[in-house]
Amino acid sequence: MKFRVEREVLADAVTWVARGLPARPPVPVLAGVLIEASEEGTLTLSAFDYEVSAKITVAADVAEGGTVLVLGRLLADISRNLPSKPVDVATDGNKVAVTCGSSRFSLMQMPAADYPTLPTSPTASGHIDGGLFTQAVAQVAIAADRGDTLPILTGVRVEIDGSTMTLLATDRYRLAMRELQWNPEATDAQHLALVPARTLSDTAKALGASGSIEVALGSSAGGDGLVGFEAGQRRTTTRLLDGEYPKVTSIFPSSVDTEAVIKTSELVEAVKRVALVAERNTPVRLRFTDGQVAIEAGTGDDAQASEAVESTLTGPEIEIAFNPQFLLDGLGAVGTEFSRLSFTQPSRPAVLSGQDEQDGEADTSYRYVLMPVRFAS
Repeated sequence: MKFRVEREVLADAVTWVARGLPARPPVPVLAGVLIEASEEGTLTLSAFDYEVSAKITVAADVAEGGTVLVLGRLLADISRNLPSKPVDVATDGNKVAVTCGSSRFSLMQMPAADYPTLPTSPTASGHIDGGLFTQAVAQVAIAADRGDTLPILTGVRVEIDGSTMTLLATDRYRLAMRELQWNPEATDAQHLALVPARTLSDTAKALGASGSIEVALGSSAGGDGLVGFEAGQRRTTTRLLDGEYPKVTSIFPSSVDTEAVIKTSELVEAVKRVALVAERNTPVRLRFTDGQVAIEAGTGDDAQASEAVESTLTGPEIEIAFNPQFLLDGLGAVGTEFSRLSFTQPSRPAVLSGQDEQDGEADTSYRYVLMPVRFAS
């Protein structure tokens, strides 16, 4: 095998396929990236760890076709740090020589014959705007569980009903739900998938700039239990989580007693400052009165802080306490100039949504439900 490729092209391609490689693979070959050079002038790089597969095809000047398997993370590190010149790659016995300017590297070949077969390339069930999808995934993934006690809660529930896609995640302390429109191949499409949140976030970030992302669900993904994403020359599949997601939409309050509208940036800054004195796991208290919200943290002999922010209140006054980081996560995800907080009682979940203008309508396409923390007193 022998080819020449631009340094930026190689670095981007290897970084994309190697991003999900396991640090400690169960089988050594799974740490590899498979490079297939075709004499028609293309280079295909792939990686697969039985959970996530990634594949990319780029243009290269191929003198001699062939296939090699080399350590993926090492090749990614090397290619990112090479000088900005064309890179020559060629097999040399049981090694692979990488030359760029006066830089020379020699990598061991791994046994390509032992490498698992990648899932078949998915066929699209529909497509969605890359920027919109990336934003929606980021808004929801913050609420997914990061622990291992309930693996099913580490996923994002993706539900397709015709042209509506609904993303949902919860860690039992908060719940995030985003509804958005996509373009299905079949207008009566119905799908339900539970995608690992971390993998979905990484994929959305990596593909989002491509303009349009093709999504493959169900049998189109190359087999049940898989979901596929494709943008440009980048393709990836991910194994879905198995199990029944809890019916959590009943958490959304059916009625609202009090609503407050606050400038998002002002509330974020105030909560960040006041939370500086909040010891780990201690809440910040928010007291909503006409015209303002008072934010406090700390009690008794501990350090204390308080600040007030302008707000518009509809309904009776209310005092409620939240985990400050969970509140900041939601405010950071809303993405609008103003935030609307809807309450029933201080002990019941509150709903955060965004709106563009102070007197405007709430944008309920994104809702973030936050469980309050009980007061110590």
